[in-house]
Amino acid sequence: MSKSALTLINIAKTAKFYTSLCLGTTAFVSVFAFLFLIPFVVDPAINSLLANYDPRPVTCVATTHVYAEGISNCSWSSCREGCTREATRCHQIYVNYSKVPFSQYKNQKLHWDVSDTRFLINTEGCGYPPSVNCSQFAKQYGYGTAGTAFPCYYSRVYSEMVVSRYSWDDTLRHLVLSLAIPNLLFVASVGVLSYWYCPGCGRSCQKYMYHFPEE
Repeated sequence: MSKSALTLINIAKTAKFYTSLCLGTTAFVSVFAFLFLIPFVVDPAINSLLANYDPRPVTCVATTHVYAEGISNCSWSSCREGCTREATRCHQIYVNYSKVPFSQYKNQKLHWDVSDTRFLINTEGCGYPPSVNCSQFAKQYGYGTAGTAFPCYYSRVYSEMVVSRYSWDDTLRHLVLSLAIPNLLFVASVGVLSYWYCPGCGRSCQKYMYHFPEE
């Protein structure tokens, strides 16, 4: 065997080794990424879809804003920065809402479909900066804004559930991406590694290949 052929074989072995290392790392990271995404993306997205929010914003008016401190006083929170820890300080905002679309609201007197219900920033009532800023949320919907109408989204399944943010398209997109990308990367990486290093995998795959007659 010529020296150039040996060099090509060594290059191919080296490339295969580093490719295998990258594929193994990708499979390993994909598993942990998927486990990380379950509580932070998958569960909230599924809960939002199950709540079946009206995609059109309706009309809300804040009625009460309570700022509390201490775990015993923060049994719930309209907005919490961090979904895995107990809240020691919280904003609790209550609203009335009417099913009149906010786009049709013209400062008229409304009949409130639900009164004094909890108002949440999203389905979970929590999130992480910079997308969730509870101080800004409280200034926008609490404090001195009582009586000022603003758009909100109510659940058609749980009528007492009202949130400030909702997009069916964004929710579905985040759910599909968080499920598809880690799993596809894991399956592709493990599939290639199995084909290369599992002796029986290559032979079993060959059974499904087309065999063309030699000329």
